Amino acid sequence: MINLGDTIGIIALGGACEEAIILQTVQNLESLGFKIKLSSNIYKTNRYLAGSDDDKLDELYKFFQDPEIKIILNARGGYGSIRLINKIDYNIIKTNPKPFVGFSDITALLLMFYKKCGLMTYHGPMACSDYVKLNNFTNDSFFKALNNESIELSATKIYKQGSAKGILWGGNLSTIVSLCGQDFIPDENFIFFTEDLNEPVYKIDKMFTQLFNIEKFNNNCKAIVLGDFLNTDNIVWLEDLFKTFNLPTVYIEGITHAENKITLPIGKFAKLENACLLC
Repeated sequence: MINLGDTIGIIALGGACEEAIILQTVQNLESLGFKIKLSSNIYKTNRYLAGSDDDKLDELYKFFQDPEIKIILNARGGYGSIRLINKIDYNIIKTNPKPFVGFSDITALLLMFYKKCGLMTYHGPMACSDYVKLNNFTNDSFFKALNNESIELSATKIYKQGSAKGILWGGNLSTIVSLCGQDFIPDENFIFFTEDLNEPVYKIDKMFTQLFNIEKFNNNCKAIVLGDFLNTDNIVWLEDLFKTFNLPTVYIEGITHAENKITLPIGKFAKLENACLLC
């Protein structure tokens, strides 16, 4: 649950951040009635990263242990999260649970926190990409999800009709595939949602194939909810690929790198019925 006046912690766990964007984001969130804390590495740069891995881990632990911070909002994606997953003390996360929000590269942390800690995480907006300019659609979905309100999303395209139930689980496809070799797939049945950006169709095909070649993924995945695959090379080929999946498969607008973004709770029970996702 989030209330006006709560403190949002903005943390940099991926790529390096631009100061002007962070300052505008802080101003926008404060205008909505929230207090803001910034991680001390927010303006650090280490090549393409927001400081060292140790910098990031120190701030991650501080943010989870800080009782004033009610939500941890990631600053941006880019790259860097997967560098942390085998270094994290997950017990600190597990014993200090709070909403953790991001998408793209941050998917690695969303899924590992759910797997290792049982923490419901949120595939949703980030500070630099989504709060540098206020967007009512994104903002409404964000606070609806964090306040545990019911979510009902209708598919705008159906590739294969069917129904399914299980936890909601997924995120950025290429980041999910980068976790292969880790113990990251849920033990329970799940509805898999996914999206990506700047990937050619053959790589999207390869990534889906790689996941379905994993026995546990193949057994536990009960439906596919597709988001946007932006800036790909051949939409016709992509549509043909989606029609080959042997599970209920739909497209829902708003699971995306684009501006109008839906927030989805990873680990929440969901149902796909009559081309409608309910959770």
